[in-house]
Amino acid sequence: MLPELADVPGYERSCKQDKACVFGPAWTDTEHTGCDTRNRVLRVQLTDVVYKAGTHDCKVISGVLNDPYSGSTIAFVTGGPSEVEIDHVYALARAWDAGASNWTYEERVQFANDTDNLLAVSKAANSAKSDSGPGDWMPDNTAFRCLFVHTYLSVAAKYQLAITEDDRAASIAACAGEPRR
Repeated sequence: MLPELADVPGYERSCKQDKACVFGPAWTDTEHTGCDTRNRVLRVQLTDVVYKAGTHDCKVISGVLNDPYSGSTIAFVTGGPSEVEIDHVYALARAWDAGASNWTYEERVQFANDTDNLLAVSKAANSAKSDSGPGDWMPDNTAFRCLFVHTYLSVAAKYQLAITEDDRAASIAACAGEPRR
């Protein structure tokens, strides 16, 4: 546990020409199933899912999200700006500063596509959260805060990523009164 995370130089999410692309291209098919990570998350986390024909139930074209961060219900449809995004609960930039900068490229690609760390959420909530941890941001949906913390800390433990003292304090507060798991 650290008082705060140091700002480690070298983080670059973009994979455009002349960019570092430190976590690999967005939404790869790390499981070699023919379905990219984004569609695997949408398939599991949306309800009333409709798939593009001929994709073996791989390409999600519509569905309904019960947003865990806001508690609202959002219609998802491909083909235009979407109000549904996929959030890295333990954010990529934060992971970079918390230890991922020392990983191999392959380890970072695996982390970026690990569905244990991914949630379909509202665009607004994802933007509000940005690269924050529990010490800096909590979901508006108070009923989901302890599960958010549990996911964040589980991912931190799985990948041996540092957490801050503020993350710890906020985690304890978010789960106060919750039954032990």
